[in-house]
Amino acid sequence: MSPKDKPLVWMHGDVKTPPFSKVARLQAGFLLRLLQRGEKIALPHSRPMPSIGRRCHELRVPDDKVSWRIVYRIDADAVVIVEVFSKKTGKTPKSVIETCKARLREYDNG
Repeated sequence: MSPKDKPLVWMHGDVKTPPFSKVARLQAGFLLRLLQRGEKIALPHSRPMPSIGRRCHELRVPDDKVSWRIVYRIDADAVVIVEVFSKKTGKTPKSVIETCKARLREYDNG
């Protein structure tokens, strides 16, 4: 890791790493590394999530039988990992959006 790279900040105790397959774990790691280096990632790998907040996005990590999403926010000093979940429909569940908003409020106020 270069001194210029942003650290990944996992919402400690809140975000659990799912049971990724080896291929999905490598893909997620590769994409997160790009974010740490300050690279912008676009569709099909990432999309903005303005419903959660400014600078919020979701990484799309396809796996054998499930599609994983990693919700993150790009801050000036870090990449904040807010949630990891499996996506089963075309729309992000409202409960996930509300959980992400609450975690970011707590992070910003803490």
